[in-house]
Amino acid sequence: MTDWKAFEVESKDHVAQVTLTGPGKGNAMGPDFWRELPLIFGELDADPEVRAIVLTGAGKHFSYGLDLPAMSPLFGPLLGDKALAKPRTDFLRHVREMQASVTAVADSHKPVIAAVSGWCIGGGLDLIAAADIRLASADAKFSLREAKVAIVADIGSLHRLPGIIGEGHLRELAYTGKDIDAARAEKIGLINDVYADQQAVLDAAHALAREIAENPPLVVQGIKDVLDQPKAGKVADGLRYVSAWNAAFLPSEDITEAIQAVFEKRQPRFQGK
Repeated sequence: MTDWKAFEVESKDHVAQVTLTGPGKGNAMGPDFWRELPLIFGELDADPEVRAIVLTGAGKHFSYGLDLPAMSPLFGPLLGDKALAKPRTDFLRHVREMQASVTAVADSHKPVIAAVSGWCIGGGLDLIAAADIRLASADAKFSLREAKVAIVADIGSLHRLPGIIGEGHLRELAYTGKDIDAARAEKIGLINDVYADQQAVLDAAHALAREIAENPPLVVQGIKDVLDQPKAGKVADGLRYVSAWNAAFLPSEDITEAIQAVFEKRQPRFQGK
């Protein structure tokens, strides 16, 4: 298969493993991630030998989420007082391309099982929300952290998680940007099961993928298609709405302050401006 920059992909006995590898710290999601993800899932979707996919992260963590330094050119033109129609239109296009990258995971005809260890933050949560099944190790921690950096989450968490954890739990996570551990994530239904460590959760994900792969592949794909049908249009409409909302309202003094605080390693001081 292709030599990917942000992933490793391997396949055996009808099960493919897609591993996030960075190159950003904590498998942070930079330009290579967003470009390669839909290509990888397109290839796996077209491969008749692949019947299930395990999605995981290299190293201690699943993903720190968006690679802010690498993706700063996306936000730069929106900062300051010159965010007119052209930079907003460019931003809207980029966000919709990023949304499409994660949607390629949700739209895969092959069931996707996320095996999460360590941190799963922001874009990482968007990504596992697009998976069919989520498993985690005991050290896993999850955070829908966009509010803390003055951003409305716009890659899918707000639209896919209601059907996974319910409105109340989602609103709590989204409004606060708080961190939750694996035990809380299991309690609210974000993950199906918790395992002792990273190797145990990866082994469990592969065991489950093999169990799925033993069934008639077209029937499994049909089940997924039927289950996805009622929510697909609603998610698509929501993604278009939030991308337009952010193109209109994301430029603010608060997001400038949030980005500066990240680089200066301090607490931001938001003013609602």
